Amino acid sequence: MEILRRKDSLRNWLIRYSFFFLGLVCFGLGVAISVKMQHLGLHPWDVLNIALFERFGLSIGTWTVIIGFILITISLVVSRKYVNLGTFLNALLIGPIMDFFLWLDILPAPGFTWIDYLWLLVGILIVGTGGGLYVSGGIGAGPRDGFMLSMAEQTKLSVSKARIIVECFVLLVGYLLGGPVFLVTFLYTFIMSPIFQLSLKFFTRLRNELCDPLPDR
Repeated sequence: MEILRRKDSLRNWLIRYSFFFLGLVCFGLGVAISVKMQHLGLHPWDVLNIALFERFGLSIGTWTVIIGFILITISLVVSRKYVNLGTFLNALLIGPIMDFFLWLDILPAPGFTWIDYLWLLVGILIVGTGGGLYVSGGIGAGPRDGFMLSMAEQTKLSVSKARIIVECFVLLVGYLLGGPVFLVTFLYTFIMSPIFQLSLKFFTRLRNELCDPLPDR
């Protein structure tokens, strides 16, 4: 019985971390595709990362890591309960994964036609799906999500209101630094959020089915 339980625990661990890491890869790929189509607009956090990259150098992924760890530091000061191993892994890996896909130079280049909108939609779909996939692993939320939850808790605002306020501030800073802001920037969250919710629901149910413990014998 003990051996069966250990095998089941190992299997569950492998499934959860497989969901988590595969989700990070999908998320990084989706962001990389979106970055290639940045002339159409990007998510506020990506607007900031690109603005910092264009103004100060390094790479977009490196700035993603730096901003992620800044947010983790703030969250640790405000409320430690939203920071765990998954938060650090998320902050550390998504940026390099995105840089890797951009470095491969296999992603579509902007053609400045209506097809660019299709590619951007594909990027958003992959980001939303990847987000739901890695969160469904139950390893932990990303640094931005943890930061939003911490801010909501401290200000007594709803998570949605805290997100709107923070992302508006981030967008303003990114815009003032010269980041790419256009039509899709203001639609990004409305498009991605439903995809994320559907993905999270689907992969959480799938993970629960795959992680069902072995019956007692």
